[in-house]
Amino acid sequence: MKQPDETEASASFSFDDTPLARELADLSARRKALESAEVELSGRTRVVTVSNQKGGVGKTTTTVNLAAALVDRGARVLVIDLDPQGNASTALGVPHTAETPSVYDVLIDEFPLADIVQTSPESPDLLCAPSTIHLAGAEIELVSQVAREHRLRTAVDDYLANLDERLDFILIDCPPSLGLLTINAFTAASELLIPIQCEYYALEGLSQLLGTVRMIQKHLNPELHLSTIILTMYDARTRLAQQVADEVREHFPREVLGTVIPRSVRVSEAPSFGQTVIAYDGQSAGAIAYREAAVEIIRRDSASNEGGA
Repeated sequence: MKQPDETEASASFSFDDTPLARELADLSARRKALESAEVELSGRTRVVTVSNQKGGVGKTTTTVNLAAALVDRGARVLVIDLDPQGNASTALGVPHTAETPSVYDVLIDEFPLADIVQTSPESPDLLCAPSTIHLAGAEIELVSQVAREHRLRTAVDDYLANLDERLDFILIDCPPSLGLLTINAFTAASELLIPIQCEYYALEGLSQLLGTVRMIQKHLNPELHLSTIILTMYDARTRLAQQVADEVREHFPREVLGTVIPRSVRVSEAPSFGQTVIAYDGQSAGAIAYREAAVEIIRRDSASNEGGA
């Protein structure tokens, strides 16, 4: 009896049917869709605070990579690093040694924001107001300051009033707490973006955060509203990630982006090179996800403007 040769034996198996092949085909299709995607910026400056008092959910990663992805779509963006760890400044390749003029000087000594803003090496349209280690003591020092909750708002308003070239976005990266630094960020912004990790306890503490937002709306900044929730660290291989995503979408159907940010080695590696993942590997799965999120955020704003017209 004739035995089938290797070619015949493998005829029933196609590489195109493997999970890896399907993933590569999906990435290729998404890249092409991004290349043909058309977006139109609103023409106004959107001030967005990125916050979640739960640590390790991807706040800084989301802030810097969204900023770079928005710049990639033609926006001009300022990132305000309000976290004493200064990780956003590191990822944007901006010096933030103890001697560097920083957000601390703006909040405590009333420096003009324009005096501390630096340009990221990635793009002339990607700006950063850096954080230094001095910011760690700002929570205590702000307690005795006049108008302590409005210091960042005043600095941002003055900065925008004297700009020669319009900004499309200001993204404020917050520390993992609900102290005076975060309250300053809430008071300065009109939009809140919350990154939520697709893991157990994802919604833990979210009610406290939203309670703080309601307090800010009532007493300090009625313009603040939750505009965006972005799901981060999504692992499609686990049922838990899908369950968390479904639960968040059930609670916040209008706010959650359709785009989810996957767990990605490239996203984790990029900051060690002083880069965002958009500059480090713009064709990787993580970079594509952030670029899709940027398109979605711009389009949502355009849609809401048309709906309100």
